Formats: sequence, structure tokens, C-alpha cells
Amino acid sequence: MTDNKEAQTAKSTILVLGATGKTGRRLVPRLRDAGRTVRAASRSGETRFDWADRTTWAPVLEGVGALYLVGPPTPEPIADFVDQAVAAGVRRFVVLSGRGVEVYGDSFEPSMAEAERVVREAGVDWTVIRPNNFTQNFDEDIFAAPLLAGRLALPVGDVPEPFIDVDDIADVAAALLTEDGHTGRVYELSGPRALSFADAVAELAEASGRPMRFEDITADAYVAELTEGGVSADTARALADVLAWLADGYNAAPVSGVRDVLGREPRDFSVYAKAAGEAKAWG
Repeated sequence: MTDNKEAQTAKSTILVLGATGKTGRRLVPRLRDAGRTVRAASRSGETRFDWADRTTWAPVLEGVGALYLVGPPTPEPIADFVDQAVAAGVRRFVVLSGRGVEVYGDSFEPSMAEAERVVREAGVDWTVIRPNNFTQNFDEDIFAAPLLAGRLALPVGDVPEPFIDVDDIADVAAALLTEDGHTGRVYELSGPRALSFADAVAELAEASGRPMRFEDITADAYVAELTEGGVSADTARALADVLAWLADGYNAAPVSGVRDVLGREPRDFSVYAKAAGEAKAWG
């Protein structure tokens, strides 16, 4: 990589897709604090972007040199969008994928697999990040409501998971978007310590002072509970399949991606648990 390329990247706008999501809303302020010009795009954020409305694509791509790509729910528009982005002058892509995508491929997260494939073939600088389960899923996503009710039931057994703090993902993404030396790399991201869901819930219960317990259930029971709660049968089954895949231990070992990019260790789950408890994340 050349100094000229780094200077060009520094002068260009960085487009962050999914800017109101868990990673995007943390990434945007990091880039701005570093003095970069950022276009924060989402369906409901500062700049409107909708994968399903192609009239929103060109405005968000104008003047963009680097792009944080969070794929849509379905993979169909990704290739056309990346083609349009390259034609508009985007020369650096950082793709949010998922750890294990090279194993499960299109089975669970077809958009992630497609985004990786398309960007690799686009003739530009690209880097892929593949994180483990987010720690923030416990208070910002699908695990939050069950924990608030006191019981998280999942078909995962006692397999350990090195949960990754989303703040670490944002730090890594910011570095990859603004530093040279990462082209053509795939970084797997995890926390420093693997712990079972049962142990994670126990740590959260202690940190929050709330009664919380974990229960291992079958995939069929999990699907039944989700559908009774209003989740569609297809979505419930897809979630159960992902969790069943995790239960086989493919992602159980911690990896070095955060340290490789940032030169420091990732945050431990206990740091998240303490902060979430102090913030009254579950009331």
C-alpha cells in the first residue's frame, strides 16, 4: 500500500451502511472522532438508504472512497450494489460477515456469503471480518426479552462461546477502513474467553442483581416457543438451525483477530456484564 492511497482514503467520504445497527452506530462516532468524513446510511438514519429502493443507492455513494458493507436480509441486490459502488469510485470495502460462514455458506446467512464473494471479485481493496456471537445480543437483541423475563432457553447445550463485544468489532472496522495493510485479509473476531451460555447468563444475573437462568431445550421446543411468541415459523426454524450449528462447537475456540488488527486483547465478557448491570440494561 502506498502513502498516496492512504491519503486518498483519508480525503474520501466513508460510507457506513446499517448505521443505526449494533456495529454501525458504534463505528460512525469512532470514525468522526478520528477526523474522517462519514455518511451514516440506513433506512431510518441520517442518510436514507434502502436495499429495496435502488433510487437511494446513487446519493449515498457520491464521493465515497471506502465502504462498510452490512448486507441486506436477502442476497439478491448485493452484486448490483457493489458494481454501482465500484463504478462510483469506491475502492475499499470492509464486509461484516460471520464466523463459520465458510462452513455453513448459504445455509444460514446467504447475504454474508454473497457479500464476501462479490467483494472478493470486484477488483478493489477488500477486508472481511467474521465475528462470533455478539455480547450485546444479551441486552440489545433476541436474548434480551427472555432474560428480562428471567429465563433464556436455547438449543445450544453446554458448548462454550467466545462472545465478542461489539465495541471491539467497531474498533476493528474503524482501523480497517482507515489503515493500509489489510487488503485481502479475513479476520475472525472473538472475545478472549469461551464460556457456555449457562455461565454467561449466570455472570449477567450476578452483575445485574436480577434472577436469570439458562435452560437447554430441544430445537423443536425452541421453535415452538418462538412461534407462540409471534415469530414466523420460517424465522424460528432458521434461528434454531443456527443455534444447533453452534452447539456442534465450530466457533468455540477463541481467535486472535482483534489482537492482530488492534495490537491489544479483546474485552472480556465480564467487562460487558459489569457495564450492562450498572446501566440497568434489564431494568
